[in-house]
Amino acid sequence: MGRVFVIGAGSWGAALGQAARAAGHKVTLCGRNRETIDAINATHRLPSYLGDLVLDGGIVAQVGFAGIETADAVLLVVPAQATRETLAMVGGNALAGKPVILCAKGFERGTNQRQSEILAALAPDADPFVLSGPSFAHDVAAGKPTAVTLAGRRIERAEDIAAMLAGPAFRPYASGDITGVEMCGGLKNVYALGAGAIEGAGLGLSARSAFLARAFAETGRLVMAAGGHEATLGGLSGIGDLALSCTSPQSRNYAFGVALGEGESVESIRETGIGLAEGVLTAPVAQALAQAHGVEAPLVGAVNLLISGKAKIDMLVTMLMQRPLKREN
Repeated sequence: MGRVFVIGAGSWGAALGQAARAAGHKVTLCGRNRETIDAINATHRLPSYLGDLVLDGGIVAQVGFAGIETADAVLLVVPAQATRETLAMVGGNALAGKPVILCAKGFERGTNQRQSEILAALAPDADPFVLSGPSFAHDVAAGKPTAVTLAGRRIERAEDIAAMLAGPAFRPYASGDITGVEMCGGLKNVYALGAGAIEGAGLGLSARSAFLARAFAETGRLVMAAGGHEATLGGLSGIGDLALSCTSPQSRNYAFGVALGEGESVESIRETGIGLAEGVLTAPVAQALAQAHGVEAPLVGAVNLLISGKAKIDMLVTMLMQRPLKREN
């Protein structure tokens, strides 16, 4: 039994805390909202995120990071744009020598950095890992079978951490490709917006399937240009996560995209309380990364036009369909 600290008391943080408990560890869930923390400790529920699902009674929730220096592993489960601020509050010294598992899928606006690059800047002595793959918080919290990728700098160390987090229904597969896994995780949210928009506009399953296939090809070009491994594309964090996010209404990014395809603006969708769609914030960074690497990424460009309000989905489809014909590979 180890001590696992989960930073972030939202749906995904609570779900991963549940998985860590099922793996036999002591779990401390760190949040900011006192009302939420008290509710978890008193009722073992997180109704605003997970409905009536009951959390393991052994999960202890707290405000702040007290005791984190005793952790055997730290899971950072905050939105991608909040990673830098959160790490600054925790402090690099508290994380020195510890495995820090980064669970957000997205790139930082302003710096264009991946999550592991932010960690390296603020906690250079931490041991970085990235958790990504086809997974929904409610499934994981409910103990439904889920397989993900756990990437580290050294594959042997990633195998150790994967074994530590593995439980009866949660199976992490080890990888040595942090860059590739992070790129896939950030990009799939952008493409989920586009796939959802196709659904919202009623363009049909054939169009959505074609979009998904070309998104996979585009992801490959971007991953390879950034220094990731080709093998990652065919794994859980690659095609596995892309396929789930681009086809399921449970995906916030896909649901957000559906609303965009129906003609809603980003601002009006946010007002409905649909929740955080990481792809909206990540899309401009993905485009900047594509340009920096000299990679052709027309689908990323189309999604950026859509979320900026500069083009509607029908205009974008026409634009993409009029691109020069060429060989598929």
